[in-house]
Amino acid sequence: MSFHRKKMHNSGHRILVCILCLLALCAWAQTIRRGAPSMPQALKDNPDKVYLLYSDELTLNESRPDYQVLRGNVRFRKDSMYMYCDSAYFYSKSNSLDAFGNVRMEQGDTLFVFADVLYYDGPAQLARLRYNVRMENRDVTLFTDSLNYDLVPNIGYYFEGGKIVDSQNELSSVYGQYSPDTKEAVFNYDVVLVNEQYTLYSDTLEYNTMTKIADIVGPSKIVSDSNIIYSSKGWYDTENNKALLLDRSVVVGKTQQLTGDSLFYNREKGFGEAFGNIQLTDSVRKVIMEGQYGFYNEKNEFAFATDSARLLEFSRGDTLFLHADTLQSMLVLPDSSRILKAFHEVRFFRVDVQGVCDSLEYLTADSTLYMFRDPIIWNGSYQIFGDTIRVHMNDSTVEWVHIPQFAFAAQHKDSVYFDQLAGKDLKAFFREGELYKIDVSGNVQTIFYPMERDSTYTGLNNAESSFLTMLLKDQKMDKLTMWPEVKGSMTPPQLIKRSQLFLPDYRWYEPIRPKDKWDIYRKIEKKVENVPKKQKHRFGEQ
Repeated sequence: MSFHRKKMHNSGHRILVCILCLLALCAWAQTIRRGAPSMPQALKDNPDKVYLLYSDELTLNESRPDYQVLRGNVRFRKDSMYMYCDSAYFYSKSNSLDAFGNVRMEQGDTLFVFADVLYYDGPAQLARLRYNVRMENRDVTLFTDSLNYDLVPNIGYYFEGGKIVDSQNELSSVYGQYSPDTKEAVFNYDVVLVNEQYTLYSDTLEYNTMTKIADIVGPSKIVSDSNIIYSSKGWYDTENNKALLLDRSVVVGKTQQLTGDSLFYNREKGFGEAFGNIQLTDSVRKVIMEGQYGFYNEKNEFAFATDSARLLEFSRGDTLFLHADTLQSMLVLPDSSRILKAFHEVRFFRVDVQGVCDSLEYLTADSTLYMFRDPIIWNGSYQIFGDTIRVHMNDSTVEWVHIPQFAFAAQHKDSVYFDQLAGKDLKAFFREGELYKIDVSGNVQTIFYPMERDSTYTGLNNAESSFLTMLLKDQKMDKLTMWPEVKGSMTPPQLIKRSQLFLPDYRWYEPIRPKDKWDIYRKIEKKVENVPKKQKHRFGEQ
């Protein structure tokens, strides 16, 4: 073929190829305009169906075509859950299987379940795992020998004993359930939560493995080296060691017990806070502090109560009932003796002694009670008041009373007659709860009404001196001694004038005297006549 003809042939061939390509492009463009036919889609998986993925060996039963025996590296899949075992019976019609040997279930990279045997009920979508069962969900592991795993709500539960372990706690019970989705666990019967710092015992407990919060929904006890907590309702943050406890929960320490309608407790700080009808009991010193709000610090043993605050001292037969706006109890270093403080409108009652004042302190080291600001005490028919009153107790019984600087004592005799004595310093001594001796020094003033054997008054005896000692028997004056010099007078009954009846500092406070353990709550409005008053000028200054 000549060169010219060969060239023409090649040119024609190229033109033909170009025309065919152009036609193809046009056809493709028309297809795009009209819309291309969709490709057939692959059938989607049924999420409820179990699929056999692999087995080294498969045996069929001609009489039961839905029954298969599988051996060696058996692998199934249901939705996103994979199941592995050494051998299995597979019932394809019911989507059920029995798996044996090295059973393992996996869902993603967060949930793994191991067992010796698995019975899977397809219609119920329930996996029953038996023997050496272990469920792992991130840092949470469940151990049991019998676990039912319900795949619909994604909850596993045991019923013949088991335990759940996470990074903070180990929880065991007869019955328990765990949800990998919500991280919620429920425990019933013989529940035990073991933490490094304490152990919780309960019959019913709910626990979140993510928040590490245990919800107390039944009678529970939390035991540690520092205390025991009793509660039937509330929650305990096991990671931060904080708790909110309801329904009259109790925190029992080594010497103190805190009770309240609701309690907040911080174990790290050793701090317990109580709300509503609180009680703080000191079992060693036989003292109870009550109120509507209070707290206790285990570290420094400081206690506080307010709002209808009341203190009960019950170390002997007769209980002392004391009310104040605020009560405090604390240790005094370095001797570690305890001091009790009451502030504002203090009122107390006991069968043998009653008292009122603005504030007081009680030091357990020497069993001494200090009363401040307008203090008054009563014993039987006697009333004593002064600037400050110091009361010394012996086995919780008043042994002696000391009133420095200014003191006034009075006893109601009859009608308008009152025995009275005033002085700069007074000491009163008690025996078995009754006043039997009074010593007064400095500026002593007295008014007495001596009596005949037939109980008739002989007159009014008014005397002044520097010192006085009076002995009493059955709360009646038995002997009176005044020295060194006595100035006074005796006025017959018929000549007594009203102006002679009372010493200048006389006040009678019987209306504000606490009558019983409930009367301590009575609010007293302060009036001029209710405030103890000192005489500015007195005889025999020493």
